[in-house]
Amino acid sequence: MIRKLNRMLLLPMLFYAAVSQAQTVPSPKEHFGFNIGDDYQLANYTQTEAYFKKLAASDRTRLVDIGMTEEGRHQYMLIVSSPENLKKLDHYKDISQKLAHADGLTDEQAKSLAAEGKSVIWIDGGLHATEVVGAHQLIETMWQLVNRNDEETQNILKNDIILLAHANPDGQELVSNWYMGEKDPKKRNTNVPRLWQKYVGHDNNRDFYMMNMKESQNISRQLFVEWIPQIMYNHHQRGPAGSVLAGPPYRDPFNYVFDPLIVTSIDAVGAAMNNRLNVEGKPGYTQRAGSQFSTWWNGGLRTTPYFHNMVGLLTEIIGNPTPETVALVPERLIPNGATPNPIVPQKWHFRQSIDYSVSLNYAVLDYAARYRSELLYNIYRMGKNSIERGNGDHWTFYPKFIDSIKMAYKNEKKPAKKDSSTNQSGEFAFGKEGDIPAKYYDQVLKDPKNRDARGYIIPADQTDFPTAVKFINSLLLSGIQIEKATSDFTVAGKSYPTGSYIVKTDQAFRPHVIDMFEPQDHPNDFQYEGGPPIKPYDAAGWTLAFQMGVKFDRMVEGFDGPFQKIAYGDLQSPPPLSLTTTAKAGYLISPSINNGFIAVNDLLKAGVKVYRLPNGVSDKPGDGPGTFYVPASAQAKTVLAKETSGFGLKVSGIEKAPAGAVKISPTRIGIWNTYGGSIPSGWVRWLMEQYHYNYQIIYPQEVDAGDLRKKYDVLIFVTGAIPPVGRAERSEYPDRQPKPDSVVAEFRPWLGKITAEKSIPQLKKFMEGGGTIVTIGTSTNLAYHLGLPVHNALVTKGPNGKDRPISALKYYIPGSLLHTRFETAEPANYGMPAENDVDFDRSPVFKLDDDAAAKGVKRLAWFDTDKPLHSGWAWGQAYLKDGVAAFVAPVGAGKLYAFGPEITFRGQAQSTFRLLFNQLYSSK
Repeated sequence: MIRKLNRMLLLPMLFYAAVSQAQTVPSPKEHFGFNIGDDYQLANYTQTEAYFKKLAASDRTRLVDIGMTEEGRHQYMLIVSSPENLKKLDHYKDISQKLAHADGLTDEQAKSLAAEGKSVIWIDGGLHATEVVGAHQLIETMWQLVNRNDEETQNILKNDIILLAHANPDGQELVSNWYMGEKDPKKRNTNVPRLWQKYVGHDNNRDFYMMNMKESQNISRQLFVEWIPQIMYNHHQRGPAGSVLAGPPYRDPFNYVFDPLIVTSIDAVGAAMNNRLNVEGKPGYTQRAGSQFSTWWNGGLRTTPYFHNMVGLLTEIIGNPTPETVALVPERLIPNGATPNPIVPQKWHFRQSIDYSVSLNYAVLDYAARYRSELLYNIYRMGKNSIERGNGDHWTFYPKFIDSIKMAYKNEKKPAKKDSSTNQSGEFAFGKEGDIPAKYYDQVLKDPKNRDARGYIIPADQTDFPTAVKFINSLLLSGIQIEKATSDFTVAGKSYPTGSYIVKTDQAFRPHVIDMFEPQDHPNDFQYEGGPPIKPYDAAGWTLAFQMGVKFDRMVEGFDGPFQKIAYGDLQSPPPLSLTTTAKAGYLISPSINNGFIAVNDLLKAGVKVYRLPNGVSDKPGDGPGTFYVPASAQAKTVLAKETSGFGLKVSGIEKAPAGAVKISPTRIGIWNTYGGSIPSGWVRWLMEQYHYNYQIIYPQEVDAGDLRKKYDVLIFVTGAIPPVGRAERSEYPDRQPKPDSVVAEFRPWLGKITAEKSIPQLKKFMEGGGTIVTIGTSTNLAYHLGLPVHNALVTKGPNGKDRPISALKYYIPGSLLHTRFETAEPANYGMPAENDVDFDRSPVFKLDDDAAAKGVKRLAWFDTDKPLHSGWAWGQAYLKDGVAAFVAPVGAGKLYAFGPEITFRGQAQSTFRLLFNQLYSSK
């Protein structure tokens, strides 16, 4: 009776505590003045940040500043769990790290830790700022987790540690202020005039293995170094037409380096999400083939975690504060495995998308609470599997090996006798599709030369070691275990110097290691046999070591040496060097070192004279054509002393002034941009700032106005700027050019497009007057507008005798890395090796006309083989043989440089940056 009375007295006390707790944190309506999800209402980041700080008053929360954004705002992560868990937060973080790394644990120890630990779940919002559901569902979810006291929420708080992170504060501030700045709610829109991330806009979700942007760095440190959650959930828009959202599981192909538990775990969590919506009467969820999303590519906020054994989730939902309509797509009304619960056409309000999103968040959190110990143990198991694979001989089942098995069998197969019992109908019969003897498997997938690597050695004596260190830092920010040589050593008969880096594959995040060093082998993926190709979700091949030009040795046998482990996430700097004392005449800087261009620009800004040596220095093999020569002076010494110590730049001295030196000077650089912002242009802006170039932005109206030589020496036109001759430009993103009268006066000069009628004549005058234009990707169309003696190499003759593009049934190369040959003596290519990979994404390829050489057109890069693919997918690659990838052509007193490949791709293609840099100096 006394116990019962105590319980009765306790219940009001608990209720009072819960009410008091709720009263310490205002509701969104009380703080923002509207409910999250109200039509025509958005919160900006200033308001949201203030609300985060109010939520931090709850004993269920801890607010963490994870770093600064590119525009200088604080980026916050709100940790939500029970008060008891928060008191032991460091302890649970330690458990999460130990299980994820899996190193030195037995299965029994892992099970014990899994039983003790808490599920760690990441949920973010706002990455793509115009996808406004993301940031707002985050606010609503925070509020509900802090305020609700139902049994499910209490169980979630008891078993989960929830990391709620804002992915793009700058973008929310811009987009919400723009939307709410329109007084008439019916006219509000999110068509902001510039990119909603300072430099790269939508590509902020393409930066998660390179981590160039500050926001990517902040997030990656939490995901891959600090917390290593078992599940991460990345919210996006927009769902496929005729649905409400696309979610997990996703379509094939998945990446072959994954542990199978990744694939099956995505299925399991995806089922929980879909089930919850069905239970709550929320139709319109589509999955697998119902959308474009796959799990092949690395580099997104959702996809990079797969390579770290995390269950990555993405949903793409409809919704906008301005009400919309669910489109009628008749095919989606038939229930199937992709869309088991179709939605009918109807008016759709913002709050519905918020409610769906919160339901999905709760589905994930409830799953994590119910299967807490299983999730924790599974991430350990995947990590342990990786360690075991990296510790011995292992073969990954790549399509190229499967093709080799088929080819070996075909080559040895004897003509078969007719057998009436075999299937002659041509139908596919499961279980009866083949009888290839196992010996062909052994020939290929037990062949020692086909083994996965046991590790990689990055020598410290490679020419551009500072760029190799940048590559190492991208791995460290990804939570990769890296070792550094403390003295000289020898492996497999080759000697390596002190300071070399070692990356072994016997570690938990082995999939990411393999993915950064090895070629991707994308399958031939067609809608049906003989049908058109299925476009990959993003790139098909991206091997970062290849893009950056990092030199490494691949080891297939176990090895060791005088190696010291670097702490997880401990970023490295190139070893500081001392400026040479043997520089009687001056200093030499190699154009093969990217950081050398920083030094040159700093020297020029300091008023120091800089020259280039077209023939290099004959007695210095490392100083080839295009080497920079800096005459000795006190100012040169001061500047270069800082560069050698700060950037690890190797500068050599020369005793006698070299012959044939050509003086260079900085140029006035203009970078094309457009209203709404060009992502490739933004990457170039970022690149210019990293390498200390001055530049200005130029919009189409300024081009059309003419007199360009008065302001500019060099103009850069990235992919998407110059239209094709006679037709509209193909674009990944819709045109967002508004009507001039709907845009405030400040931004009207940004409107417009490059046109054949107005813009091209002005660009021609600019070059005829001595200006230089650099075109990249599709903007090489300018060559055709100018009537230069080049033509498209990727055409065939149609029935009417006219050229037409090669059909995608015969030729298709989405984002991949291709081997390319370079004319190393050409000034445009100074510092390039004779062979190098380029980023190729359905890029232009040229043939020079017979009279091109006579007219001064010079080939800069070309494909010298019918098999140039190095990483990715290249269907019909033989068509590239002898095709020109880049050329330079005189136009009056100026020049046009045409680079078909994406030479500045996402700030990752560092081995081809100098193809742009070389054109940014004047020698006149």
